[in-house]
Amino acid sequence: MIKPIRPLSPHLQIYKPQLTSSMSIFHRLSGVFLSLSTLVLVCWLMAVVAGEPAYQQVQNLFNSWLGLVFLFSWSLALFYHLCNGIRHLSWDVSLGMNIKTVYMTGGLVWVATLLLTGLTWLLAMMMK
Repeated sequence: MIKPIRPLSPHLQIYKPQLTSSMSIFHRLSGVFLSLSTLVLVCWLMAVVAGEPAYQQVQNLFNSWLGLVFLFSWSLALFYHLCNGIRHLSWDVSLGMNIKTVYMTGGLVWVATLLLTGLTWLLAMMMK
């Protein structure tokens, strides 16, 4: 029996990445990262309860370059997920569904993410 020749479904080798697909992937990844980062928050809270030596150890870790990279990544993921989540909520009520608006709001999500992250870190450095 001869199988009919059918076209291939789009897959990663032939599919051209677009802003919308990239943002969807980043939204999912930021959600997973934020969920896993909750474990770090729990460890920090446990250190607070455990007393001054444990708390100071965790604070020293957060003040290291690796800890700062983690905290910066966490804040970037948080603001991206927040801004893109607001965008998704507008889609849930059928606002901004035409392609021009989708691309415009996608750019706005990135701008807002970078501004909010930058402002947060600027304020944090000023308070230090």
